Amino acid sequence: MKRIITTFLAITGCAFGAHVKIAKDLNHVEQDSMVDVIVQFRGTPTPAHHAKVIKRGGSHRATLDVIKGGAYSVPASALAELANDDEVAYITPDRVVRGSLDNANPSLGGDVARSYGLDGSGIGVAILDSGVTKHQDLMNAKGDKSRIVYSQSFVGGGSDDHYGHGTHVAGIIGGNGNSSTGSNYTHTFLGLAPNVNIVNLRVLDDKGAGQDSSVISAIQQAIALKNTYNIRVLNLSLGRAVTESFTRDPLCQAVEAAWRAGIVVVVAAGNQGRANANGTNGYGTIESPANDPLVITVGAMKTQGTLSRADDTIASYSSKGPTAIDHIVKPDLVAPGNRVISLLPAAGSLDKTYPVTLIPVSYYGLNANSLSNTYYRLSGTSIAAPMVTGAAALLLQKQPGLNPDQVKAILMKTSSKTFPLISTVMDPATGVTYQSEYDIFTIGAGYLDIASALRMNDIPPFGKRAISPIAVYDSATNMVYAVTDPTPICSNSALWGSSALWGTVCGNSALWGSSALWGSSAIWGSSALWGSSAIWGSGAFLANPLALPVGVAPIWTGTIVWPMNTVSAMGIIWGSGVVWGTVLPAGTSVNSEVPTLLINGEN
Repeated sequence: MKRIITTFLAITGCAFGAHVKIAKDLNHVEQDSMVDVIVQFRGTPTPAHHAKVIKRGGSHRATLDVIKGGAYSVPASALAELANDDEVAYITPDRVVRGSLDNANPSLGGDVARSYGLDGSGIGVAILDSGVTKHQDLMNAKGDKSRIVYSQSFVGGGSDDHYGHGTHVAGIIGGNGNSSTGSNYTHTFLGLAPNVNIVNLRVLDDKGAGQDSSVISAIQQAIALKNTYNIRVLNLSLGRAVTESFTRDPLCQAVEAAWRAGIVVVVAAGNQGRANANGTNGYGTIESPANDPLVITVGAMKTQGTLSRADDTIASYSSKGPTAIDHIVKPDLVAPGNRVISLLPAAGSLDKTYPVTLIPVSYYGLNANSLSNTYYRLSGTSIAAPMVTGAAALLLQKQPGLNPDQVKAILMKTSSKTFPLISTVMDPATGVTYQSEYDIFTIGAGYLDIASALRMNDIPPFGKRAISPIAVYDSATNMVYAVTDPTPICSNSALWGSSALWGTVCGNSALWGSSALWGSSAIWGSSALWGSSAIWGSGAFLANPLALPVGVAPIWTGTIVWPMNTVSAMGIIWGSGVVWGTVLPAGTSVNSEVPTLLINGEN
């Protein structure tokens, strides 16, 4: 009978603290099996490091220098011995990631961008997805040259999109509407930055699945190609469950490397906002690598099929923060992501598996009765993320000298703060009604507003980090505070200019309190997020996971406080001129988009 490895508690602690050096999801692998793993070393690996694994019966699958590691196939029985090596920092499974799945240019300010002459020209965007297939809307304006300037597959089988997710994402970022422009069409489907150059790095297979090592290899290649194609933004509309701190997660380490290399990283939050297995009403469901405090994490809004923002609501499936283990405040902002129309690749399988995604040509064309073979609609935070990616490309075209932290800060500060108090939606398939609140863990800093971002001339200071803050639970008051720097308890520092971003208040009000609609039993308590027996144990919080290098200060500092009772009482989220906080005058594998839940989105 096959023996099972049940625990590795005796393994030597690693450099990150008193933790085992083998990820917990390797605790139950069959001992006589081979397992695909990622090994992070304490320094950039050399042939001697790879030889350590090979000596123990393993094989070297990929070099991942960007995270000081490599991908290997290793006998499970050799893991404990390998982890005991002093040069090994951490071992994780090579986990499975999936895409996180309708008008691609709703009223976000794209018209303002065009009035400025901004269309993403000269900006390279790396799309790590199921591939991007050549499409008429991804050609130049004349239609004689593709804007897909580089393609590479990290999963084999070529770089074309045989699934349908990556091409749809590419259209939201950079589709130019060639196939829906002219006298025969009533609607033109434009991406946010319709002249960007696309670097197609395929990391998901024909079924929309991939592995950590493929994603990390592609991030490594994007960094290497940065100067060649002026890659300024990287889009990751994919994710998986959070299983360890972002300080150890190899996916998070890779996106941080890209960020430090000067590439804005935009990540889908995940589609687990309806999950309630732990009685948390979908809180604590942000996926990896969206849990990293550097990247821009994006949740999904529903436009209700109108151009007005007034009727827009959060998609109930959009994952909510704070993040598991580290308690990072996420998402950072939200953008349209439900029932968005974008590009359909000819060889894709999604539309064939889910024909409900198809749209009639008559929706956007005259005298046509057939179903479109050019466009279709998908939903999810995967679809919201490229909205922000397109916005970042426009901002960088306008102000090429901005670094990733400045881009993140501008997009968050200028986001719209107008939301309802509560929204509800009924799932027509199950009859279940879901209720959403518009708090910091659901909508972040607000709703993407490209026009405001492009008009902003008050630029945040260069050389500081726009790290997302930590949510800290105070058991004495039953309140949660968000702290950008765990050292000071209070700070009056503003972001830049005259208005604060994160807020300046200390006192008895908090991000979340017992007066909130979900009450104290949802986010914390003996059986919920902050309890000792649920998603996060009482000892899971890292004392200072956001520590910055010496001499590097965060863009925003201080303690963020959030009086939930004022939201319920007054119907407002934030005071004017601020993003999060301040005194209100009165206020492993995640199938993220593919299943039936999100293919057609919410009604």
